[in-house]
Amino acid sequence: MPPAASARRARLAALRNAAGWALYVLLRAAVLLPFPWQLAAGKRAGRLTRLALSQRRTVVRRNLDVCFPELSPAEREALAAAHFAALGAAFVEMAMGWFGPVQTIRRRVRIEGAEHLAAALEKGRGVILYSGHYTSFEFFFPVLAPLCPRLCGMYKVQRNAVMNRVMSAGRARSFDHLFVKDSVREMLRELARNSVVWYASDQSYAQKGSALIPFFGEPAMTNTAISRIARISGATVLPYFCRRLPGDDYELTIAAPLESFPTGDPAHDTRRLVARLEELIRRSPEQYWWIHKRFKSRPPPYPDIYAAAAAR
Repeated sequence: MPPAASARRARLAALRNAAGWALYVLLRAAVLLPFPWQLAAGKRAGRLTRLALSQRRTVVRRNLDVCFPELSPAEREALAAAHFAALGAAFVEMAMGWFGPVQTIRRRVRIEGAEHLAAALEKGRGVILYSGHYTSFEFFFPVLAPLCPRLCGMYKVQRNAVMNRVMSAGRARSFDHLFVKDSVREMLRELARNSVVWYASDQSYAQKGSALIPFFGEPAMTNTAISRIARISGATVLPYFCRRLPGDDYELTIAAPLESFPTGDPAHDTRRLVARLEELIRRSPEQYWWIHKRFKSRPPPYPDIYAAAAAR
C-alpha cells in the first residue's frame, strides 16, 4: 500500500476510535440522569436526526410505503416520525441496558410468556429466541438473563474496534457467551448445553441458505438457517418480542412455539416464523428497525426499491 494511502487509513482509524470513545463517555454519562429525562432527550435527538439524515429518511419511507400500503401518506409520514423518535430513545435504552442500574430496568419491564421459556428449558435441548431488530432490544437483556440458566447470543463485528469493546463490555453483564454471527457450530454447542440463544436473523441476507420470504407481503431475501438449526439440535424456537409501552414502561413477550416446527422445509418454516414476527411488530410498528434496507439484494425481476427512490 502506498505511504499516502496507509497514512489516510491510519487517520481514519484514529478518528473512528476517537468517535467510539466519545460515544462510550456519552453512554456512561447518559445513565446518570433520571430515566424519564434520558428518554425525553433521546426522543428529541431522534426527531432532530430525522431532519439531518436524508438518505436514511428515504429508506424508512420506502420501507413503510411497501409494508403499510393500507395507510395514507400522512399516516405513513407520522409513523416515520415516530420511528425516528424511537431510534433516539434506543440510544438511551442501549445505554441503560449496558451500563444503567439493573433494578431500574427490571421495575419498568412486564414479562409476558415466561412459562413458555420455562417449559422449553425443561426439555433440555436448548432454546432459540427468534427475535427481530427492535429499537429497544438492548434494554431487555438484564431482564431476560435471570430467566435463563445460560444466555448466549450472536453479534455482528463492528468496523470500529472501540465500539466492539464497548458492546462486548455492555452485553457481558447479561450474556454468558457471545459469538460472531454465522458461527453455527458454537450455537449448536451452546444449545447442547441447554442454553438460551437470542437470535435475530430478520435482516436482509443473500448468501447460501437464503430464500425469498414475504415480509409484510413483499418478498425479501431471508436467512432460513433457523429451521435447520432447530432440526439438528432439537432446540425449541420461541418468537421473542420487546417494546416500549405508552407511559414509557416496557413489555417483554416470549410467545408460544409454533406447532409442528420444524418440518424439514426451511423456506416454509421461516415463512411461518416471519409471519409471526409481523404480527408482533404490528403491536408497535414504530419500534422496528426500518432504517435497514430490508428489501435489498433481491434477484431479477424484483426492483431495487431504494435505487428507484433515490433516482426520484
